[in-house]
Amino acid sequence: MSTVIHTLAAPIQAHGEEVKELTLRRPTVQECRAIKSLPYNVGDSGYPVMEVETAAKYIAVCAGIPASSVNQLDLTDLNG
Repeated sequence: MSTVIHTLAAPIQAHGEEVKELTLRRPTVQECRAIKSLPYNVGDSGYPVMEVETAAKYIAVCAGIPASSVNQLDLTDLNG
């Protein structure tokens, strides 16, 4: 399974430790089915539009961090 390392613009706390980067893996089909939505939809312009609530769920699952840690992300990191 491929992963991407994202260096955070601002550190967060996860599992009681300061985190400066997230290692994100691809979600599985089973995880997509459990979340019941993709992290984006296609807007009227034909371009993808992020679904913030769903994207936050994917970040928690794929980075292995609690939802409370996702809430600490800088908006730059959420958008990235």
